[in-house]
Order: sequence, then C-alpha cells, then structure tokens
Amino acid sequence: MPKFLLKRWHGQHIVWIFVLLIVMTATIYMFKWWLGLTAFLVCGIMAYFTLQAETAFRRELNTYVGTITHRVKKAGNEVMSGLPIGIILYNEEKRIEWHNPFVAKMLEQDSVIGESLYDYLPDLKSKKEKTDKLEMSIGKFIYQVWIKPEERLLYFREITEQANLAKKYEDEKTAIGIVMMDNLEESTQGLDDQTRSIMLAKVTGEITEWAQKHQVYLRRTSSDRFLILLDQKALRSLEQTRFEILDDVRDLTIENKLPMTLSIGIASGTEQLMELGQMAQMGLDMSLGRGGDQVTVKVGQRLSFYGGRTNAVEKRTRVRARVISHALRDLMKDSDKVIIMGHRFPDMDCIGASIGVLKAVQVVGKEGYIVLEGVNPSIQKVMETIAADERLHRWFITPEQAMQITTQRSLAVVVDTHKASMVAEPKLLQQTHRVVVVDHHRRSEEFIHDATLVYMEPYASSTCELVTELLQYINEKLTMEVLEATALLAGIVVDTKSFSLRTGARTFEAASYLRRNGADSALIQRLLKEDLDSYLERAEVIKHTETIYEHVALAVAASNHKYSQLMIAQVADTLLNMTNIMASFVIAERPDGLIGISARSLGQMNVQLVMERLGGGGHLTNAATQIDGTIEEATSRLKKVLADIEEEEGLFE
Repeated sequence: MPKFLLKRWHGQHIVWIFVLLIVMTATIYMFKWWLGLTAFLVCGIMAYFTLQAETAFRRELNTYVGTITHRVKKAGNEVMSGLPIGIILYNEEKRIEWHNPFVAKMLEQDSVIGESLYDYLPDLKSKKEKTDKLEMSIGKFIYQVWIKPEERLLYFREITEQANLAKKYEDEKTAIGIVMMDNLEESTQGLDDQTRSIMLAKVTGEITEWAQKHQVYLRRTSSDRFLILLDQKALRSLEQTRFEILDDVRDLTIENKLPMTLSIGIASGTEQLMELGQMAQMGLDMSLGRGGDQVTVKVGQRLSFYGGRTNAVEKRTRVRARVISHALRDLMKDSDKVIIMGHRFPDMDCIGASIGVLKAVQVVGKEGYIVLEGVNPSIQKVMETIAADERLHRWFITPEQAMQITTQRSLAVVVDTHKASMVAEPKLLQQTHRVVVVDHHRRSEEFIHDATLVYMEPYASSTCELVTELLQYINEKLTMEVLEATALLAGIVVDTKSFSLRTGARTFEAASYLRRNGADSALIQRLLKEDLDSYLERAEVIKHTETIYEHVALAVAASNHKYSQLMIAQVADTLLNMTNIMASFVIAERPDGLIGISARSLGQMNVQLVMERLGGGGHLTNAATQIDGTIEEATSRLKKVLADIEEEEGLFE
C-alpha cells in the first residue's frame, strides 16, 4: 500500500473528531455520570464501525489494484501480439531468440525461433555498416526495417502501398529528349530527290516504330530533328536496350557511302519543363561534340553515354571553318593581347596548334603569347629547335608571367583540350571572360563553360589540322616561316601515326597547304627520332603483354620502374601494329607517382568509353587516364571495366 494512502489527510479529521467527542463526553460525565457513560458507549460503537470501514476500504483497494495490474499485463500482451509491427530479438550468433506473431505471419511460418536470421532475411547481409534503416521485399510485400544493433532488435513495418505509390511517382516523372539526324547533309549529298526522299522515309519510319514500341511520344520539329516526351519507366526501358535505334538506323542505311546516324540528348530529374528542355539540348550538344552516333542521358547528377561506336563523319564543307576563322579574327582584333594555352604536359599537336594560333595573332597585328609550363620528353627536341629561333622562342612565357599580363580585355585561346582542369594555368580563365576553345577530342562532361567561341570537330585528325584550316581564312596572303609550318605538320603526323589513322581528305589538304608553305618533312623526321635506350625500354614493357578477349593486348609494366607518359603511349601504339590486335592498353607508373593507362584501337572498339569509366577520356581510337593507387589495382579496375562493357554491349562493333 502506498504511504500516501496510509497517511491520507482526509483521515486526520476523523481522529480529531473522536478526540473532541472524548473531551465532551468527559465533561458531561463530570456533571451527570450516567449521561457520560452513555456517551462513552456511543463513541466506542462509532470508533468500532469506523475502523471496520477503513479496513474494508484498504482490502477492496488492494483487490482493485491487483485487478488493474492484471488487466494492464493482459492488454500489453494483446498489444504485443496484435500490433501491425513485427519484432525480432536475436543473439550474437545472429539466431532468432524471440518474435511476435506478426513476424510469423510475415514469414509464413509458425515459428522461426532458433533459426538463422540470414536464412529468412538475406537482405540484411548486404546492408551497410552504419545503416539503421532499410527496405526489403518479403513475398509480395515490402517492409521497412529498423535495426537496433545494440539491443539486437529488429522492427518491421509494412509499407507496400507507400512504396508502390513512390515507385509510380518516380515512373511517371517526365523526361524530354531531342533526336537529330547528325549527318543528314553528308549522307544525302549527291543523291537525287527521289532516292533522298525514300531514304528519309525509311529512317523516319524506323524512328516512329521505335517510339511506338517504347511508349514514347514523337513529334517532328524540322527536317532533321524530332522532339520526344517519355516517362522514367520508358527511359529505363530504352537504357536497358542501350538505345538500339542507333544501330537500327545505321544498318538501315548501310548501303550508302555514308550511313545515316542519330544523336540524341535526353534529360530528366527535375520538375521544371523549361530546365528539362535546356538540359536535353545540352545533352544533344554533348552527343554531337563527342562525334555523334550516340545518346547522352542526364538524370539529375547522373550522366550516361550510349553508342559512340563509330568514327565521326568528316564534314565535306568548309563553311564552318570559314565562319569560325572570321569570328576568331574579329575577337583577336578587339582584344589587347592573346594568351594561348594548351593542356598540361603538352605534346606535338598541342605545341604545333599553339604556334599556328600565334601566327594568326601576328597576322592580325596583335600581341600574342604561348603559355608553356615546362618541357617534357615528347616535345624536348622541338623546343630545342624553337629555342634556337629567337623570333619564335621569345613569345613563350611561363604561367606566372601570363597571370601578370592577362587583363579583362585579353583573349584566351585554349587548344587541344576543352577541360578547364587540364589547361596549363586554370586561373587564367578566371581573369578574362573572352575564351576560345579549339579542340579535336570528343566532348566530355567537364567543359569550359561560357566560352565565347568553340570550334570542336571530333572528326579531325588533330588540332593542328583545325588550326591550319583556320589560318587559310585569316588572311589569303598569309606566309609562314619554315619552323611554323613544320611544327603544325609535325602535330598532324604524330596524331595520325604518319597518316595511317584518323585521316580524311581534309587532313591531306591541310598537310598539302603546310608543305606549300615550307614545312620540312626531313626536319619532322629528325624531331621524331628516338634514341636506342628508349626503344629498348619500350621493348621491356612489351615483353609483359598478354592477349585478352582474343583481340585486346594488355601490357602491364613492372612496378619497380617509372615511365614517361610518352613512353606509355608509344608502347600502346606499337602493340596496335601486331597481328589480330584491335585494341591495346598499357599500364605503367609515371614519374609523378600516378598510374598511367594509355589506350589505342583501330576503330572497332571505343577506348574513350573505357577510359571515361576510369576517370579519363580522349578519342574513339586514342584515350588515356591517370589514377591513384598501385599497378595491380589499376589492372584490376581496367579488367573489370572491360568485363562490364563486354557483358553490356560487347567490346567490339
């Protein structure tokens, strides 16, 4: 019995009443004894019945409290048994010690006490260390699980309806896409009107059937463009098929000299339709910038590429080159000076293109400088030759000097790269808003934003080829020094492996123009010569080559030796000359401690996609990356990427 019931305040007044009655009875007894005795008798009877009443109250109170305790325990047991929440207690060996009836019903078992937790709930094995909440499917239902590892306790709540609603909401999110026939003019050039109409009708019919098959709304907006509207469910279906429409259209027009290809940009992940449209257009631009014949899908922060298994089609018209050249000339005239930058660790193409742009600046009558961070083995001989020519060498400056002379009115021309992080001095791009990009690589996710002028042509063999074409329209009477023309031609020779790879008609036209302007092929031969030690060093790496996937050569250098990036690239080029080899990968440690991977192919494999999955990039037939870690880790990662691509769509076209 609680003390507050034993010492009830309401019981004290009864005691005082009896004390008062006794005092009054004693007073009466003093005056009349018989009346006092009668009063004492009455007081005794009242005290007796009062005591009996108090005893009965306490007894009934105890009985009532006992009844409440029983009812509470019974209600608690019923709640534990009838709650729509599952509870599991398990021991340190992950065996179930107790569960409530909800769990038995959930697992469709009478009892699982004593059984292994992972036998019935295998999803718990794959949970992350610090995860205290997850969703799992059991039978036809979906449950949310709260995990209390300290108490070794699991709670389950059915969320099937909420999960289905959430899935339906995600599936019905809108996606916008733009489909473009990216080489319509080139494919139909030379065809008569009837043949052209028949081919367009075939391609349009193929695209329409594809859209109907995947529940995609299709609307033609121009002769070579379509607008598509779809939801997330349809988008996932298209991604699972890896956009087979690309191959279907190419196969449909394969009998043409130039098969027609499609480029597609699709965006999702936001509720603003205007933003979706802008993202879709950016995706299409990226697909075109990467050479066309591919799809760019942007869902929120996720960016995925599909296709891109063919070389970019060489443009037959020079209209774009002429327009870009005139725009560049006007920008140069309107600037106080021009700062020319290539990528870090420049190669022959980068140096040659920089010298070509410098020539354009001088022809326009402006002051131009080439930013050079340092000399590496791939450009050592050409820089020694330039150093002997004071007229040309004095325009080369360091990044620190460039930072001091660059103003808001300066024009920055970036050649042979389009990534801000790869230029010789990224801070320069923040000192001026006037930026021009000239590059021949396929566009990647990282790009120099807000560039005033962009000239990116993935079909081109090299940046030197693009710059040579621009020079022809800068000034018709332009004359070049021997060293300037030779540097440009050397860049083309190096990137095309002496005109054996990625060459088109315009490549030879550019080379012919440079030869007419005094390019010295004998000097190029001397610049590209290598010493015997380098040859033997390259042979040492080739000794460790293995063939995988029948046509892929993989050379992994010894971990106790460091090789220059030029050496790694040269080994990859050499392996590509071997019989039955369609692609080559070389892995070696560089002097800066990073692991360099160079990739080459003859066109049947897109090595750019492989390198992008490892954080690098490049061209369809020429790509590379640098990663942290050990040679063994890099080899393992590369093999896993190759295995994933082989499983998804096959390595070779």
